[in-house]
Amino acid sequence: MATSTVVVGAGIAGTACARALAHAGVPVRVLDRGRRPGGRMASRTLGGRVTDLGASYLTARDGTPFAAVVDDWVSRGLARPWTDTFAVAGPDGLRDTTSGPVRYAAPGGLRSLVADLCTGLDVVQESVVQRVEPGPRVDGADVAAAVLALPDPQARRLLPADLAARLLGEEAEHPWQPTLAVALGWDERRWPADLHGAFVHDDVVVEWIADDGDRRGDGAPVLVAHTTPGTAAAHLDDPDRAAPEVTTAVRRALGIDTPPAWTHVHRWTSAKPSAPREAPFGLTDGVGACGDGWRAPSKVESAWSSGHLLGIQLGGR
Repeated sequence: MATSTVVVGAGIAGTACARALAHAGVPVRVLDRGRRPGGRMASRTLGGRVTDLGASYLTARDGTPFAAVVDDWVSRGLARPWTDTFAVAGPDGLRDTTSGPVRYAAPGGLRSLVADLCTGLDVVQESVVQRVEPGPRVDGADVAAAVLALPDPQARRLLPADLAARLLGEEAEHPWQPTLAVALGWDERRWPADLHGAFVHDDVVVEWIADDGDRRGDGAPVLVAHTTPGTAAAHLDDPDRAAPEVTTAVRRALGIDTPPAWTHVHRWTSAKPSAPREAPFGLTDGVGACGDGWRAPSKVESAWSSGHLLGIQLGGR
């Protein structure tokens, strides 16, 4: 009789689910196709330093279980309060500022936070799962439960069509958007000293720009821009071709008069859900689904909470 639960995906939702299961005493293994955990909280070494190319930051509502996790990261120096204020820009340049909740960043890159959640878990990297079926079974092997902590398009490819429809709903009702994350490096900072990041409005190319040096706390003159879904969709086959127009859009929005010394483009085919569900997770016939496609709105806290709550549900069965 199968006793182990298998979680597919070592992003923040999958690791949160696995930790909740392990806390309940349930044997669990996490399978991930990447070389390192992190999922869309991805960081990459560029120009000799870690750069965040996935999620830009995280927030945590006071008094929630996730707030306790973030407080622990802060106490150990893994995360730090970043800012509560961003600029608002457009094709004509900087316009205003807007304030909101405190955003947290990670000196070692946001991926380091997911790696911390993996401590003590059985995580197998570079493990490509081909099929998840009723039973439940993962690649033909019986398991106590299977969890898909993946964007919907990736999860659907692993499931029979009827199970995908029951677990995830109709594909047309829950579309996902692509984006390109474009890192741009200069020899020195060439934008306002008090700029942490900027929401870009009314621009067909770029919708968000983060100061990665300010975010990570090392002051490096590096920006990371996230494109609009339309720009990403037009360049999915050759992402590097988007670099010149993204560079132009960033320089125009922030008033930068000098081109960057280097750029790097990362493609996210399934970056974020257009219509995340209100339900915290999905669970059908022993197969679960969690992540930021659940527990709307889509953000890091939602992804963690979705996985955590699914792990509690499965751990209490």
